Amino acid sequence: MNRLIFIIAAILVWQVGGRLFLTDAPSAAAAFPPVTGAEFQEHEKYTEDARRSQRQDALKALDLAWSDRCGAKRDSFISGLNHYYYHRQNQNERYPETYGPAGAAYIAGVWMTAEDRRIERLTQEAYAAGYIKPSDFDGMASQMVATIVRGERVRGRGCAG
Repeated sequence: MNRLIFIIAAILVWQVGGRLFLTDAPSAAAAFPPVTGAEFQEHEKYTEDARRSQRQDALKALDLAWSDRCGAKRDSFISGLNHYYYHRQNQNERYPETYGPAGAAYIAGVWMTAEDRRIERLTQEAYAAGYIKPSDFDGMASQMVATIVRGERVRGRGCAG
């Protein structure tokens, strides 16, 4: 009989405690204030120019002749791509942390221009030809490159060929 009373009391305490503490916990959506878009604009006036420059550097690297992707010019080739993919991955992680789901949706759209799609396609071609692999890039950039080339198969020998 004592065990039964103890179990019933424990269930009651658990339910009452759960209602008191769990119902007041903010939901994930409530943790972020509503976003109107103006929040991005103050910061965006600085990052739009930076994104434009990063895209240009990546395209310049990807427009190099295949032979210029090896040897002495390889560092420059990898650097141009690394810079672009580092900033793209960083913003894809930071905007949701700062602005929540609205930030995630916003930044995903910002990085889907025609130039970005061209950079992705050319990166996939360079990977398939064996000129790059995700491990050629710094940590954050390598995550993005790995995502971009996922599903591609290496068919060439790149600089080893």
